[in-house]
Parts: sequence; structure tokens; C-alpha cells
Amino acid sequence: MKLAERAAKISPSPTLAIDSKAKQLKAEGVKVFNFGVGEPDFDTPQHIKDAAIEAINAGMTKYTPAAGTPQLKQAIVDKFKRENGLDYEPAQIVVSAGAKHSLYNAFQVLVEDGDEVVLPAPFWVSHLEQIKITGAKPVIVMTTEENGFKMTPQQLREAITPKTKVVLLNSPSNPTGGVYTREELEALGKVILEHDNIIVISDEIYEKLIYDGMEHISIASLSEELKERTVVINGVSKAYSMTGWRIGYAAAPLEIAKAMANLQSHSTSNPTSIAQAASIAALNGPQQPVEEMKKEFVKRRDYMLERLLSIAGISCPKPNGAFYLFPNVSAYFGKSYRGKEINSATDLAAVLLDEVQVAVVPGVAFGNDDFLRFSYATDMETITEAMNRIEKVLAEVK
Repeated sequence: MKLAERAAKISPSPTLAIDSKAKQLKAEGVKVFNFGVGEPDFDTPQHIKDAAIEAINAGMTKYTPAAGTPQLKQAIVDKFKRENGLDYEPAQIVVSAGAKHSLYNAFQVLVEDGDEVVLPAPFWVSHLEQIKITGAKPVIVMTTEENGFKMTPQQLREAITPKTKVVLLNSPSNPTGGVYTREELEALGKVILEHDNIIVISDEIYEKLIYDGMEHISIASLSEELKERTVVINGVSKAYSMTGWRIGYAAAPLEIAKAMANLQSHSTSNPTSIAQAASIAALNGPQQPVEEMKKEFVKRRDYMLERLLSIAGISCPKPNGAFYLFPNVSAYFGKSYRGKEINSATDLAAVLLDEVQVAVVPGVAFGNDDFLRFSYATDMETITEAMNRIEKVLAEVK
């Protein structure tokens, strides 16, 4: 059997592979300390769950318009105006089955064979895979930990060619937690506007998870010209601990939004009706649960970062957003642990999982195998014990 060429371009998700192995060990009775998957460990706030129950009892169990209910699209329009200073019409909003689905729709309608997409690294693994599926070429821009893993205007300028169709931005970032400032985005925006027809896809799913007094800025809010060249991707999964509800959304210029809605109408059709009702409650309801979750994330981040930086050879920028740490572990390469050679972050991740049952994602999944990604979306007891185990392993690496 010969599969379609596009199927051969897809690589399995390393983050889900790590999570699968960790869950397999757990099913076998092994206690695993899992820092692999990016999912808040908090429950969905009660008022959101109540809205879903009310929707079920009211019979909201039928098809909705493919791009989302008018009520949810209006709630999203209001959110953009209230929180981002962005004016959209409901027709410019496309609601999908998660932000990943929104990204997929955007890439599918914007790029094809022969096009290029500028992708700063470290990148989220699905950004790369979704670009590859379209047949477009990902042009990877390697950022550094010294500047918080953020692409510079000069790097962007050097990456752009006549074939460039899209520039991908992700702030706050998965996997680094880096957050672009207004000034940094303005500088990137200036470069983008030097070129006709380049579209920005701005992945802002971690928008509400920003710390240390930092402010989330959408590049679309910087000027009307940039707004007309930007597809903003967001959703309710991370901020409201609604990962399983699968609601993401895109705001885009009307022509792009219509194309995304048409594509969705022939693939998945509408996102789940009940989850859409719950998402209205999330966007319009009390935001205190988000603030409480943020406070806990800050505590975990600060503790985990302090523990990591106390280990000889490890460096790690302080992330201002999301819920990840991305430490550099390359000082341990060329060494071994109890006869197991360590020549990459992938090797070290395997040692940690096999030897002390700590699951982390190697940086190769995100474009740089000098690093490991730790998610601190788990409880302090787990973090404390896992750090004890990691310290013990690394102390024995020779």
C-alpha cells in the first residue's frame, strides 16, 4: 500500500510520545513524575462547567454554524476589543476544535508547495509539522537563550526571500516561555511591512499566562496595516484549563477567515456545541480563577528554576509566560550515567525516564537538542521530588 506523499511528511508528536510512555509506566504501577504535556493541572472553573450542563439540558446538542455560534463569535469579538484593543466583525472570527485546529486551517489556506514560512526556533512541534503538511518549506531561524529565545529584526530580514508567504510568531512561547515586548514586536512588524503579501500567523494561546508585570501585546494591535496582515490564533484551553473541551479560534482579514470557514465546513464542520456554550461563560464570566492559577504557576516556576540553576552546568533564562522551563543541559554531553552515554538532550531524557521515572521532553522536538522542556503545570510535591531525583542523577554523570 502506498500512502499519499503528505502522510509521509508527518512525524509523530514527541510530546505525546513521552506522555504515552509515562502513562504506560503508570498503568504498570510505576510512579512517574510527568513534566511532558502542556496541560494545566487545575480543574475547569465551576461556572464554566455549569454553563455546559445548562446547554445540555436546554437541548443545545445539534449542529451549529460551521465557524461557531453567533453568541460565541460575539463573545470573542468583545474579548478582542476589551483586552487587545482590536476591532473585528463576527464574520472575521472562526471557531475551531482547539487552537491547533485553528492553526491547521490557517496554514492550509495560506501556503502551498513553493512557499516559505519563517519559523523561529525553538518552535512548538506542531507548528513545524503543519507547515510540512502543506508542502511549504519551513525556514528555521535559530534564536538564543541569551536574548530569551526571541527572533531579532535582523534575523527576520535575513530569513525573508521572494518565496516567503508567512511569518509565524508565538508569544508567550511554547517551549521557552519567552514573551515579546511591544518594542520587539514593533521592530519585527517594521520588517514585515517592508515586504508585500507576507502574512503573520500569531499564536497567542498562552496570552493570559504572563508574569512579572509583563504585558501581552498582539502584533495585530500595533497598526491597522499589521492587523490586515495578521491571523491571530487563540483559545480557551490554557487560560481556563479547558484542554479537553477543544475550543480555539482565529481572527483574520475577512478573505482569510472565509477561506478557513469554508475549509472547516468540509472537514470537521462545527466545533462541539456544548463546549461553545461553556466557552462563552469562560470569556464573559469571572476571571479570578485565571489569576489564582497564575499565582500558583509563578510559585512553581520560581521554585523549579531555582532548583535547576543550583545544578552545576545548567543554564536557563527566566521565562515570563506560559508554564515551561527550557534549560540548557549540553554541559552533560559526552559523559555517561552508569554506563549509559549522554550525547544529547534526547539521551538525557531517556535516562531520566528509565532510571528515575521523570518524564521531560527533549529539545529535538522543538528544534534544539541542547535543551529539555519542563512543564510546571503540576503540583509542588511532584516538582520537589522530581528535582531531588534529577539532582541525584546529574551528580552521578561522569
